[in-house]
Amino acid sequence: MAGYGPAADGGIAGYYARLRDLLARLPVAEIERALALLLQAYQHGRRIYFLGNGGSAATASHAANDFCKLTISPGKPRVKALALTDNVPLITAWANDAAYSDIFMEQLENLLEPGDVVVAISGSGNSPNVLKAVEFARARGAATIGWTGFQGGRLKDLVDVAIVVPSDSMAQIEDVHLTLNHALAEALRDAIRRM
Repeated sequence: MAGYGPAADGGIAGYYARLRDLLARLPVAEIERALALLLQAYQHGRRIYFLGNGGSAATASHAANDFCKLTISPGKPRVKALALTDNVPLITAWANDAAYSDIFMEQLENLLEPGDVVVAISGSGNSPNVLKAVEFARARGAATIGWTGFQGGRLKDLVDVAIVVPSDSMAQIEDVHLTLNHALAEALRDAIRRM
């Protein structure tokens, strides 16, 4: 798979130099827009759903963990975050009985309400099950955020806010998605504490 092979010129030091460059080139204005959507969902008691495949599934689980725990502010309501990647029996039931492209959309059918936020994570931006979930979420009145890479794929144009990591290395795209998780969770926590 592209981006997972041997390190490019520069070895370990080169890898980190490229990662620093990517972090410096992130679209901060889009990240701030994503934070505004997340804060609005919190203020209205709405839920935040994370989803993705492979490494992005791990990032989705990690993000739900951090948004639920890292954002706790004494005396304030807690953030309601879920990863649609965590119920393996339900994922495999939908994949087996319907289609793998339905695994996230069908979960949203049970849970999603207008004003919720769906954070779709896809390095390529072209994962069919992620795109189908985003289309469903938009039709149901949810806000949508995409974390992607390469040129953003189809996801970039489907979501309300697209954060595109400008790289063709899946490994580094996934690294940056983890930093987005931590940066947004901490920023959300700080915003809640100021309320």
